Amino acid sequence: MVRDIYNRPLRDLRISVTDRCNFRCTYCMPLDEYEWLERKEILSFEEIARLARLFVALGVEKIRLTGGEPLARRDLHKLVEKLASLEDAPDICLTTNGSLLAERVGALKAAGLRRINVSIDSLRPDRFRQITKRGDLDKVLEGLFAAKQHGLHPIKINAVIERGVNDDEILDLVAFSREHGFALRFIEYMDVGNANNWQSEKMVSKQEMLATINAHFPLRQIGREKGSAPSVDYQFRDGGGDIGVIASVTEPFCSTCTRARITADGKFVTCLFSHQGADLKALIRRGATDSELLAVLRSLWLQRKDRYSEERLAALQSPTGYDPKEHKKLEMISLGG
Repeated sequence: MVRDIYNRPLRDLRISVTDRCNFRCTYCMPLDEYEWLERKEILSFEEIARLARLFVALGVEKIRLTGGEPLARRDLHKLVEKLASLEDAPDICLTTNGSLLAERVGALKAAGLRRINVSIDSLRPDRFRQITKRGDLDKVLEGLFAAKQHGLHPIKINAVIERGVNDDEILDLVAFSREHGFALRFIEYMDVGNANNWQSEKMVSKQEMLATINAHFPLRQIGREKGSAPSVDYQFRDGGGDIGVIASVTEPFCSTCTRARITADGKFVTCLFSHQGADLKALIRRGATDSELLAVLRSLWLQRKDRYSEERLAALQSPTGYDPKEHKKLEMISLGG
């Protein structure tokens, strides 16, 4: 297994299969229009599967498909099938906004998908539309329950909590997840990309969320899955399931981060907050061999020294403070979550 400068192994790979999305969530893709990548610039399923096979050879155990909205990519189940058929097949996950899930979950399950995360930041239709600008909550819930009917497990709900936007729904989201047997993951509002106009004052901390939940649904801490997952997990003391909180801002987990990312146009990125990536697509399309690609992947990970969230927290706690505009980052539309 290959390890970076801080001895962090490469275990998880997140692959953005498209930069396109049918939502415009305010914390992720707040602009009404974007200049999309040309189709020829997007990695083909064959190119993605080849890279995935090489990453598995370097120690990757889990692959998460992201976007944009990954289900906006036609015939995504065919990619899932290719990944599921790899030797030493990794655990395959999908993160989706759920709007197209009901009609496609059957094919995805048949192709080998077992786990799924669905983003739901509000259970109030009007507010959901306000946050996503284009989203229909009923369609998303239809997809969520279709995934349950098809036996996907675990099914996780991701909710980004933003002060003054949806922080009054924390308990509603908890109650909904407990009632229906979904795992819930709250996410601190982060300065992803450059366009969401992030302000620390709008961030609801992990400790605030836990205090709100504990007052009504007492919890006990489990910890991070395998010691390196982004989420710190908790069980309800009454046995009513579990939740997790991803606290990239207030409790950075850079020291245990094992995640690499491939952008929709084939860039290898070693941190969610990176400002650039290494162009693997150019190497592939110039005819690079597997050995040559493996050497590049290994070299890039060995040199990895990212610790952005730790540096951001130090800046936030310093007298001079932190200005996100001083840190240019890749946009989420190509990088994925």
